Amino acid sequence: MDRIRLSQDLSLSRIAYGMWRLADDADTAPGHVEAKIDACLDQGITTMDQADIYGGYAAEEVLGRALTSSLRDRIEIVTKCGIVAPVGRHAGARIKHYDTSRAHIEASVDHSLRLMGIEAIDLLLIHRPDPFMDPAETGGTLDALVRAGKVRAVGVSNFRPHDMTLLQSAMESPIVTNQVELSLANTAPFTNGDLAFLQERRLLPMAWSPLGGGRLMTDEGSLQQAMDRVAEATGTDRAAVAVAWLLAHPAGIVPVVGTNSLDRLARVGAAAQIKLDRETWFELYTLALGHEVA
Repeated sequence: MDRIRLSQDLSLSRIAYGMWRLADDADTAPGHVEAKIDACLDQGITTMDQADIYGGYAAEEVLGRALTSSLRDRIEIVTKCGIVAPVGRHAGARIKHYDTSRAHIEASVDHSLRLMGIEAIDLLLIHRPDPFMDPAETGGTLDALVRAGKVRAVGVSNFRPHDMTLLQSAMESPIVTNQVELSLANTAPFTNGDLAFLQERRLLPMAWSPLGGGRLMTDEGSLQQAMDRVAEATGTDRAAVAVAWLLAHPAGIVPVVGTNSLDRLARVGAAAQIKLDRETWFELYTLALGHEVA
């Protein structure tokens, strides 16, 4: 599988494994989690996408229990911080809110490192834009974490271009990615400036919910019928076509695909083998829009 380089010493696989449901599986034993990671590695998928809040602040620990030193050396770990929800270790919070203060980010990173049993996070993302953010404090904290070696690279998630430029203006370290919702079920970033902003700056787009929260798999309509035709022609399935549609874009999008099914996980990499021509890409895009392009 191809890779995308973020910096001189850090690259990601073209598809990432999203672990937001990892703690929701009926089987969270280390052996079962390791089997999921092995299924990814067998396909060249080395990037594991986490967040402190996943699984009610439990998913990172589930991953950590399965990580051996040899397995850690074969993967890149992405995680996120900044959301405080009144569950798990933040059960005492009065209301769900964002916290991008120095104290919260530092505490979150240290907690994530302990739970996963690792010395450094490969890529740390601020999970949501914080309307109460002090960019100098947040940016300075991220820079300090990079200098300390606790974080190798930093990025954001769900930020608009102006949110990114505000934070970057207060930082020395580059913001290397923005992880946004992007799929055939949510095409807005292709036209609202989010993707163009990243392309202009040669930054990595990551796409969460590339299967539209499952709607692209379970709904039935003209879009799904067209996806099925492509799947039949390529010997794959609908999910692979949805992911391949993102991979085909010249921006170098990294889809973050999440599932607890070992069978489905073992087929994720098939998307990298599908080559969509321009007209097929636009056929799916047109059906997703519900009308032809102008």
